[in-house]
Amino acid sequence: MTDKDPKSLIKVARENGEHHHVEPLDLGLRVRELRKARSWTLEQAAGQAGLARSTLSKIENGQMSPTYDALKKLAVGLEISVPQLFTPPQQDQVNGRMAVVKSGEGVHQATTTYEHELLAETLSKKAMLPYRARVRARSIDEFDGWVRHDGEEFLYVLTGVVRLYTEFYEPVEMRRGDSAYYDGTMGHNVVSVSDEDALILWVTSLT
Repeated sequence: MTDKDPKSLIKVARENGEHHHVEPLDLGLRVRELRKARSWTLEQAAGQAGLARSTLSKIENGQMSPTYDALKKLAVGLEISVPQLFTPPQQDQVNGRMAVVKSGEGVHQATTTYEHELLAETLSKKAMLPYRARVRARSIDEFDGWVRHDGEEFLYVLTGVVRLYTEFYEPVEMRRGDSAYYDGTMGHNVVSVSDEDALILWVTSLT
């Protein structure tokens, strides 16, 4: 069996180091599901992958075993890796979810230093926690130590001027449009250095 044999790809995609039986996956059905999850027609998907519409149709209907080059084109077109073509979605994974939060309609939570507005609270099992925060703190002394948490965090300044303090870096002043991406386990705090309370967007990973 060569490295380009699809069966070897199934093994790579499905095994986690343990020896267990792997059921073969219906590649045609998998490709169709991936295409429909993106609301693409056969023409659109074929165009994205650089394949003929008839070729993609035959693959989806199990009338053709694609070459490895065709598999690579499919993966690129679908914006996934080749092994993911042979990996069914996890049972608890939900596709096509969406939450729209109108301005000011998030879930509000206030602390002594921030006023948080949690966004997308209606979605469970999120990979990210987005929230808007009004920065009320004006001094690092207002915090009872560093804020730390698991995951990574993205900060984007919406209005005002803030100063981002971190455990391992010099404080940095940030204005509207500035952003920072950092490790959440590293101690961090944010204060407003403008006359008004600053507004920032925070997105924290939950995994």
